[in-house]
Amino acid sequence: MSKKYLFRKERPYSNPYRVLAMLVVVLGGVFLLRSYDRGEVKPFFDPTPTPTRTSNSYAMEGQTHFQAGNLDRAIAAYRQAVETEPNNAGLWAELAQIEAYSSSLLTTSERRKTRLTEALEAAEKAVEIDPDSSSAHAIRAFVLDWYATYQEGDDVTDMLIEAEKAAQRALVLDQNNVLALAYSSEILLDQQKYDQAQQYIDQALQRGDHLMDVHRVHAGLLETLGAYQSAIAAYERAIEIAPNLTFLYIRVGVIYRFLGMSAANDTLQMQNYEKALDYFAQAVEKNKQLGIEDPNPYLAIGKVYSQMGEFFIASRNVERAVQIDPTSQDLYAELGMVYWRARNYEGAIPALKCAVKGCTASESCAVRDCDPATETPIEITGIPLRKIDQITVVYYYTYGSVLAGMYRPVGETADYCERSLEVLGEVRALFSDDPSIMAIVESSEAICESFGVTR
Repeated sequence: MSKKYLFRKERPYSNPYRVLAMLVVVLGGVFLLRSYDRGEVKPFFDPTPTPTRTSNSYAMEGQTHFQAGNLDRAIAAYRQAVETEPNNAGLWAELAQIEAYSSSLLTTSERRKTRLTEALEAAEKAVEIDPDSSSAHAIRAFVLDWYATYQEGDDVTDMLIEAEKAAQRALVLDQNNVLALAYSSEILLDQQKYDQAQQYIDQALQRGDHLMDVHRVHAGLLETLGAYQSAIAAYERAIEIAPNLTFLYIRVGVIYRFLGMSAANDTLQMQNYEKALDYFAQAVEKNKQLGIEDPNPYLAIGKVYSQMGEFFIASRNVERAVQIDPTSQDLYAELGMVYWRARNYEGAIPALKCAVKGCTASESCAVRDCDPATETPIEITGIPLRKIDQITVVYYYTYGSVLAGMYRPVGETADYCERSLEVLGEVRALFSDDPSIMAIVESSEAICESFGVTR
């Protein structure tokens, strides 16, 4: 029986094609090794380079943050979008719109004005890039209207006229632009043209019931006309559409707070205050879910408790607001006002001083009860007194009045009248034509005069 072999010895032979193939493989390997050493060839399992993000990617991120209620992150994403695609008018317009919304969450007039300046620049850029864009003109009208709030004298009128022209231009370009109709109503409302404002918002409601801004503007008109329950319903519809925009909750809470203050009886007053607190608390919870530190809901809660006479819990909430934003002069002022209403004049004076005249880092730390060993020292610059800003004059004359009332010729209070008369002098110089303000100024000056201290 023949023996079978699995491996058998073959006669050696030379194949020129096999030799050529092996030579190619060897040369290819040498070339690959040299390329690898020069960095021209990367290992197979190395991570691929990060692709460049598109403007659409940033815009989608911005819209996601906006819908979630995180306006700062939305703005950051849109700013990256316009940097990536600087000639996209739509991106600039959307950035302007969100920047304008975000101004309502800032705690000082100067910051709000700065943010609206940025919004206006973005809106102007959108119109410059695409002068035939109805949306760009509509958003420019919206921003101009909000920015007019921070102007003085004839500038307010001029800016509102410019806003009205922008809205009309938007409607010429697209008569079905619902936002242009809503913003036209808002502008007319600020011009106190209530009938025309109603006509425009009625058209907007018919065509754009699904848009938050339509119901927001409608609510503002109803609130101005004193139809508070209807205004609340309109704001609630806006909240249904945009449930994460906390400034809408705060607007509803403010109306309920007003209704509580003007209620006919104690029961109704308490019901309205409780509803106000509920809406402000919802804003706090929304911010917590997003990891946002926003002082506005705490300030709003503090004002409710202050009106209720619950000054301890009021002060705790406003203190929390100051701790969140320790650079805001307005928050120091609001804290001082809570102390003043509680007749805690010793606490009111340093807080109001920070707001009105400014204060050192150690003084501001003492007001907000900070730990100087672990927290960054913050020096505060006082709020300038301006005629346009009616709330600021309240801070000024309250500070002057408290100083006058607490004056004693000896001890730590010995310079209080001197400081009081300086502040009240600023008020007198700017508001001498306002009888109610001057009555407060004169009564405080009289206290110091009774001690022989005059300007």
